[in-house]
Amino acid sequence: MTTRFEDLPYRSCVGMMVLNREGRAFIGRRLNGPEHVDDVHVWQMPQGGVDEGEDLYQAALRELYEETNIRSVEQIGEIEDWLIYDIPRDIVGQAWKGKYRGQKQKWYAFRFTGKDSEIDVAHPGGGEHKPEFAEWRWEPVENLPGLIIPFKRDVYQRVVKDFSPLAK
Repeated sequence: MTTRFEDLPYRSCVGMMVLNREGRAFIGRRLNGPEHVDDVHVWQMPQGGVDEGEDLYQAALRELYEETNIRSVEQIGEIEDWLIYDIPRDIVGQAWKGKYRGQKQKWYAFRFTGKDSEIDVAHPGGGEHKPEFAEWRWEPVENLPGLIIPFKRDVYQRVVKDFSPLAK
């Protein structure tokens, strides 16, 4: 028996807005994924799953390192709510082995205190993790919702609304 889309749970995840000294946000161009719809909406901020029993803040630091090699950060913000999105029904079987209908995300804002040379999306996590991003750049915060795949746009609009004052 197949589980109905509405009965699937949400995957627990953390998202990180990393701001440089100029107030621009780190974004990476995803390497691949079933959600890719075009070449414009392939950019996103770091995010990743939370291991069972893992502290959310520690998960955010771990995922940030595993995706970007970044360790030089200080927390400057947090969204108290879980932000939720559904993935399109037609890709449910391709994402997370069909176990989830989307993600519930806990978002953190970090100030990047290191040098850009610390960032290494080709060899993240000290080279111990498979790359998720093909390239990266610093982007004005207000541009982020227009660069993310459409089904995540509401989450990005909320993150930008809450964290924009930190970019000033």
